[in-house]
Order: sequence, then structure tokens, then C-alpha cells
Amino acid sequence: MTDPFSSDGAKTPPKPFTIEEGHRKVRSFVLRQGRFTPAQQRAFDELWPRYGLDFRPVPASGAPRDFDAAFGRSAPLVVEIGFGNGEALRFAGRHDAHRNVIGIEVHAPGVGRVLNALAEDGSEHVRVYHHDAVEVLEHEIADGSLDEIRIYFPDPWHKKRHNKRRLVNPAFAALLVRKLAPGGRLHLATDWQDYAEQMWDVLDATPGLRNRAGPRGAVERPEWRPQTHFETRGQKLGHGVWDLLYDRT
Repeated sequence: MTDPFSSDGAKTPPKPFTIEEGHRKVRSFVLRQGRFTPAQQRAFDELWPRYGLDFRPVPASGAPRDFDAAFGRSAPLVVEIGFGNGEALRFAGRHDAHRNVIGIEVHAPGVGRVLNALAEDGSEHVRVYHHDAVEVLEHEIADGSLDEIRIYFPDPWHKKRHNKRRLVNPAFAALLVRKLAPGGRLHLATDWQDYAEQMWDVLDATPGLRNRAGPRGAVERPEWRPQTHFETRGQKLGHGVWDLLYDRT
């Protein structure tokens, strides 16, 4: 396996995804690793072979990953992008056993935390990438192969000068459409109204997506998404919460 840590135990952060803006590159995230605990270190050391998927920058075959082989079974495939501390991913592990679930996260403490949670629950149909989601989608996942993509409470980059860093943009939306199977589902949630507005601006105009609630529409929180601590925090601050559901046409 590819050790996500150097030999002296220091974290080697992945290179952040960038998007082109004219001739300038803009990061879609920054690494805010926080405190990495001994338990999270042990999770990488002991549980990564069981639940981890190593990103292959240039697959020898040039082909996407065979997830049937990775999971040891054939089942519909769900991807959660940016799972944070893993609350929703763990919930899926407990309640969505008929599908194979992949979580993607760049922040090491959250990955370590979810590795421990998956082992505690015995959730063998969940796998985790510790890498940038765009590179995973581009290189590891076949076009038209995903049953669902979930993006819950992405970084809002709420300062106006930082809005260009937001994950949901036209190029990213087009990538998501490519990866979804016909009839597949895209589910997003945010507690920032102006980000919900941007999501509608982008996704309602993206060919291949249909807003299940109609143009600029949102739905009540579905049963498959647990209320997360991000959501609770936002509600305490007086924020609303918007769940957006799109079907791949």
C-alpha cells in the first residue's frame, strides 16, 4: 500500500486540486488538518489495508479502477465527496448495505476517525480515499458508473472574494454528469443560502441534470442523510439548510 505518512511519521499533504481561471490557478480547498491523534495514526497504520483505496496517479492499464474487485462484490456504487468527520459516511455504512459506498476526503483527521468508526461497525461495503475528489473522479471512476454522488456541506468560501474557490462550478458539474449513470442521483446540502443560489445557477443550467424539486427547488432532508454537526451548528447560527436533488437524465 502507499503509506500516507513519511517514514518519520510526518504528514505529507496531497497536492490540492486546481481549476483554471484564465492563466491563473485557483485552489478549491486548503488543508486544515487540525490535531492528528495517536488513535487516528493507528487507524492509518492498521485499518488502511482493510478500508483504504490508494489513488493511482497513472494506472498501468490506463483503465478506471475495478470496484467490483475492490469490494469483492458487484453492487450499485455511491460516492460521498468531502465527508468531513464521517458522520454521513458512517450512517451509510450502517443503513445502506445493499450498495458499495466510497468516501473521499483530503483531511487526515477525518479519514482516521472514519476508519476507526467503520471498523467498530464492521462496515465492509465502505471504502475510503485520502485524496482530492476531482482527481479520483477523473482517473479512478469510469464514466456512467455511479448510482449516486453526495456532497454535503462543502466549504462555502463565504467571503465574496473567495467564492471562485467553491467546489460547485460548471466544469465540476459537467464532470459529475459524466460519472453518473443514467437515472443516477446527485444530492447536495448546504447551510449557506448564497451557496445554494450558486448551486442552482450552475446545476439547473447543466445539461444532463434535472432538479427533482423543479428549477431553484429544494427538498426536505431525505431519510438517507443524517443531521450532521455542521447542520446543527448552522441552525444554531440561524442558517437555513437546503437539500438539492438532481437526477441524471
